[in-house]
Amino acid sequence: MSEDLPDVAKALTLQGGMCRTMGSPMNGDLLDRAAADWQAGGPVRPLLEPWADLPLKAQFEAAVPLRLIASWHELALSGDDPAVTRAYERLDAEAIWAAVHPAMTVRRERLAAFMSHEPQTNEVRRSICLLGGFLDVAKTTRLPLRCFELAASAGLNLSWDRYHYRIGEDDWGELHAAVQIDTDWSGPPPALDAVVKVIERAACDRRPTDLNDPDQRRRLVSYIWADQPERLARLRAAIEVAQAQGVTVAAADAVDWTRREVALQDGAATVLYHSVFWTYMTAERQAALTGEIEAKAVYATDRAPFAWLRMEPKPGGMGEMEVRLTLWPGGQERLLAETQAHGAWVRWAG
Repeated sequence: MSEDLPDVAKALTLQGGMCRTMGSPMNGDLLDRAAADWQAGGPVRPLLEPWADLPLKAQFEAAVPLRLIASWHELALSGDDPAVTRAYERLDAEAIWAAVHPAMTVRRERLAAFMSHEPQTNEVRRSICLLGGFLDVAKTTRLPLRCFELAASAGLNLSWDRYHYRIGEDDWGELHAAVQIDTDWSGPPPALDAVVKVIERAACDRRPTDLNDPDQRRRLVSYIWADQPERLARLRAAIEVAQAQGVTVAAADAVDWTRREVALQDGAATVLYHSVFWTYMTAERQAALTGEIEAKAVYATDRAPFAWLRMEPKPGGMGEMEVRLTLWPGGQERLLAETQAHGAWVRWAG
């Protein structure tokens, strides 16, 4: 990759490589074509104009390449451009590029409007990465759980205890659950014998996804890579579970919501959790949320413990995450696992 390449084009190329590494060669090819098109002054360039001057790190913080490929996928899912829909059904990068290239001109306003909205993702497989943390809290405290999720999007990972998990030779959860989750698990299993009872669950997101709105539901699906049908099927099954359970997500800032809604309760373990959220916060808001968490932790007791469970990017690890747990009283932070960003593999340390 040329050092003279502008950061906006570098981001497309680098994200393309990450897509390949994470099992989406089709999107890797599409992003390479998009980078070449940007350099040639093609229709990709005006679509990316709002982010053209951002440095490389900010390109990834804003998820610019992912906005672009999701905009094409959403157009295909909508059926509004039959040529794009047909191309996506073939899952062939050359056919898709041939269809989306003119669409970026003809339907520029629609695609630009989609991209102006911050990415809205809800990767259900991350529940298997967080599962061991919930089980650890349940086994350690021997108390029912109250679960509060930050940046929950549509709240699909709020139903983590309603799914079935395959962990190596072991499993956990209802065998015939609608949502079945497996992963390439290495290391010992987590505390699968823990007694789990969730007595309360709540969530917030700055811009939550309303699953009853077909446009918002389609937006959520569009951020799942089209050449990964298992992820798409899992997401759609989780959407049905959430709708059947009446899961709701409050529209609120994470710091304000934590201050206002999260309080410890005698006789239950309160768990505040999030996944791939911290990196999108400014340093100032990270410090503010940390302050709120520490303020709650002061009041933790053996009868009213407080846990902070999170899955966030590993420093310097492209597409790799760490699962960490801090449990009060005590407040010792533990690295539970390293995982792939979409939960395709978990290296459990426990």
